[in-house]
Amino acid sequence: MVFSDLFFLFVFLPAFILLYRLGGWLDDRHSPDQLNPSHCWRNAVLVVFSLLFYAWGEPVYVLLMIVTVLLNYLSALWMVRSVSTRKIALVTGLVMNLLILGSFKYLGFFACTLNSLGLEVPVPEISLPIGISFYIFQSVSYLVDVYRSDAPAQRRYADLLLYISMFPQLIAGPIVRYDTIAREINSRNASAEDIYDGVFRFLIGLGKKVILANQFSEISDRFLVDGLGSLSTGGAWVGILAFTFQIYFDFSGYSDMAIGIGRCLGFHFKENFNHPYCCDTITDFWRRWHMSLGSFFRDYVYIPLGGNRRRQWFNILVVWFLTGMWHGASWNFIIWGLYFGLIIMVEKFTIIPWKDRIPRPLLHVYALLIVVLGWGIFYFDDMGALATFFQAIFGASDHPTDFTVEGALFDNFWLWITAILFCMPVRRWVSSVPERLMPGHMGIVGNITLLSRLVVATVILVISVALLIGATNNAFLYTRF
Repeated sequence: MVFSDLFFLFVFLPAFILLYRLGGWLDDRHSPDQLNPSHCWRNAVLVVFSLLFYAWGEPVYVLLMIVTVLLNYLSALWMVRSVSTRKIALVTGLVMNLLILGSFKYLGFFACTLNSLGLEVPVPEISLPIGISFYIFQSVSYLVDVYRSDAPAQRRYADLLLYISMFPQLIAGPIVRYDTIAREINSRNASAEDIYDGVFRFLIGLGKKVILANQFSEISDRFLVDGLGSLSTGGAWVGILAFTFQIYFDFSGYSDMAIGIGRCLGFHFKENFNHPYCCDTITDFWRRWHMSLGSFFRDYVYIPLGGNRRRQWFNILVVWFLTGMWHGASWNFIIWGLYFGLIIMVEKFTIIPWKDRIPRPLLHVYALLIVVLGWGIFYFDDMGALATFFQAIFGASDHPTDFTVEGALFDNFWLWITAILFCMPVRRWVSSVPERLMPGHMGIVGNITLLSRLVVATVILVISVALLIGATNNAFLYTRF
């Protein structure tokens, strides 16, 4: 099940809201401390619906997640109950998590690699559990935070299961660190403002996914899948630019929806995107794109390896090799990760020290060109298709352009313009207009903002539902990671 699904929007979500509110009423009614009410019933409803959400597509693998949570629960308790062996407990927990991730995600890849080297190894046919990379990384975050005493060990298995399985961020992030929401599991409050902001944020994400990302996916497929055999140079550029917009609005849209639902429940997930296509270097891009993954590798891999203090080049390459591997068990993802790692290393000794002396528009063009070419590596997991694409994009095609390219550009003119605008901080600019025009009239500004949001939210919902009726291409890209 995905958020941009009519069943989720009009069946699952209303049923969840109804029972969650009922759970809140039961918690308030039977809580001995009215100032700090229990969250027992609310949490139970959230866990049940999260397991249903995950089991909707893969009922078998929900058992894998439940067992994984149990192993992490026991490892953390071992850590706090035996000081002398707490490091052994941490290592045991980390190894178990990595073995689970490796078995389901990478075993087939390693077997195929050995076969290509001449070693006959049977290739296991194991389907990839949805979102396994996300919940394994959250499990690792939990164990390390407990080991570092940054967060307490969870004494109740059900509460740890809630943290790992929470459906808003379960299958495509953001990667929510345990210390971020540890206190909110049993002590949270969703104010009217939280619900108001959360619903609006959810609908913004829905619009990004359905109105923008889904439309760009049709354009990118037209060139990079259906038309790859006869791809022109112009078609290669239009196709990968469409994918550049698709993956941003798809993933940031999901993050917006997850953050919005979490906010309505009283959870405050950290931001995952900060207008990455406004970057001026690749270093800047990765400070803005999928920030939860970047901060995870920084805090749990890069800094423990030595960070900037020693062997910086080695630490960077390790992080980016792992970043590529995290995205998928395929050579193109490894190449993609190392591609960005090498560029970031080069930037540290070239562009970054001279950044203030280089015109910003030139830096912006440079960064976007590198990013777009990087998405070309990311898109093709078949090396032959990858080679065909890069030959076409660099002019080795038999024809530079064709009528399909012109149609994709001019027939979707307003789609391209809208995408460019919404890659920039448009919401921030627009929200500040009433305050600048009417300083000191906060009541009027608040009413204008409320009315504007209501109109925008209604328009997005109506258009999204209309587009979803009969839609055939609606899956989120990052659910496969």
